[in-house]
Amino acid sequence: MERREFIKMCAASAAFAARDVFAAADLKPRFYSRAQLVDDHGRPLKAARLVVGENYIFHYPFEGTPSFLLNLGKPTVREVELKTENGPAYQWSGGVGPKNAIVGYSAICAHRMTYPTPQISFISYRDKSTASRLMRPNTIHCCSEHSEYDPASGARVVGGPAPQPLCAILLEYDGENGELYAIGTLGGEMFNAFFDKFEFKLALDYGADRARQQVSGRTVVQELQQFCKQRVRC
Repeated sequence: MERREFIKMCAASAAFAARDVFAAADLKPRFYSRAQLVDDHGRPLKAARLVVGENYIFHYPFEGTPSFLLNLGKPTVREVELKTENGPAYQWSGGVGPKNAIVGYSAICAHRMTYPTPQISFISYRDKSTASRLMRPNTIHCCSEHSEYDPASGARVVGGPAPQPLCAILLEYDGENGELYAIGTLGGEMFNAFFDKFEFKLALDYGADRARQQVSGRTVVQELQQFCKQRVRC
């Protein structure tokens, strides 16, 4: 989000927390280290360079937790009310960038934690040109159990067995230079369970100690087909 919008959101969150009836139940943003999004040459990634409908992968908030970066090409829904599997509610404010069309989400499926690996990906965004006739277009689709999420509405579940939306990655957009930063998460995090379930695999892919390290400073953005060898199309 732009700096001005980010400050407004923080103020609104503080005011909202003061309302006793919701204070104990609603989720608030979790802020991690601010990390600049860069390309594979280490250069700051410009929002204008993101191809509409392309799947981009970056790691945040930990070195071993992949996330999607998407340019949806048009403004997202704003101020979306969502809930986690256990009930706490939260409000997703919408996309960032010149058209409010850029979004970030954890790429860990909320059903069985399927995620993109350097070898293969069963989960990806499908626009109208890549969606099969049996799936909803313009959704993040997981081929493991066919969970579907709407990235234009906070990754709300629109199909399949997933019990909650994908965890949102909070983005900051610098309107002066067009650069992007990851600053935190919003929604149902699954990172501890993810690390426990895939500890051995993550150690092979990222190193024994690196996967759980928090991202700091910057994080590299790659196209999905560059990050993994095979993308499953169900």
